[in-house]
Amino acid sequence: MNTIWMVRSNGGESLEEFEAGYVGVGFGIHEDLTGKSKETLIEIKSQSLPNASRQEIATPVGMLYRFANDISEGDHIITYDAGARCYWPGIFVGGYYPELSDRENPHRRKVNWINRSIFRDSLKVATKNSLGSPLTLFKLPEDAAQDMLRVSQGQTQAPDPTEPTAEDEVTEFADRDNLIQEAREKLKDRIVLLDDRQMEELLAAVLRAMGYRTTVSPIGADRGVDVMASPDGLGLQEPRIKAEVKHRKGTKMGSQDIRSFIGALRKGDRGIYLSTVGFSKDARYEGDRSELPITLLDLDGLARLIETYYSSFDTEGKLLLPLTTVLWPIE
Repeated sequence: MNTIWMVRSNGGESLEEFEAGYVGVGFGIHEDLTGKSKETLIEIKSQSLPNASRQEIATPVGMLYRFANDISEGDHIITYDAGARCYWPGIFVGGYYPELSDRENPHRRKVNWINRSIFRDSLKVATKNSLGSPLTLFKLPEDAAQDMLRVSQGQTQAPDPTEPTAEDEVTEFADRDNLIQEAREKLKDRIVLLDDRQMEELLAAVLRAMGYRTTVSPIGADRGVDVMASPDGLGLQEPRIKAEVKHRKGTKMGSQDIRSFIGALRKGDRGIYLSTVGFSKDARYEGDRSELPITLLDLDGLARLIETYYSSFDTEGKLLLPLTTVLWPIE
């Protein structure tokens, strides 16, 4: 079976660049990697991080070395679109090449993207767990690769609920950041199980935890406002926040969706548009140029808000989304 590599897109910030047909990484080394050994790369990295331990330096250097030397033309690749909760599968079509004019991702490989249709919710639990690592680059375990292939071919048999037990290289550098990333992905997995009404109630719970009083529109015609929040709960005091909630799978929200939402706002309103499937580039442009202040909130953004404000959730919010706290020793 073909090797499948995960190459993360710098928290999603590089996805628009990746659409041009390449993937890139950086790790703070801005030199051509051709012919350079791991030890040479460690020496280069050490110069910019003189107080870092060898392990702290060896981890990113190891991934950078693998990116330049271990990937073969014809190997498969996936990258993750966190906003849409889907993986982009593709094929490497060339060798390593430097683009040193790019300060963020100067180390590149060309990719032919196949589609963007591998939704995280279609994968087995074991596969999702193995993909939770924060590492920028790693090779998928065989079971996870087989599951990716199953979904990409349109096979829809029920996912295996069994938790993973096999050790693989994804856990090689397991640490606090790994735990945080895995916890965030599990949180998002739990959030998407909510129905439309519960998603509206969840956003209202977040706003209450932030200090607002909220009203959730009755089921039926809401005139583009699912949740309203304000200091007094009546909308008489500013800021007056109006929120639209879209909880679905499929195509990201487009520019027309955002224009319609903005058109329903009035002077003094602040807008939140929550879409668990994410937003297109044009939609974000519409949000940025709006004369009224609005926030486009995707699933990843919602999860981060919940992480920040969950300790202030009221009983209703905690019953809707039960979570527990993990204590981590201070180093």
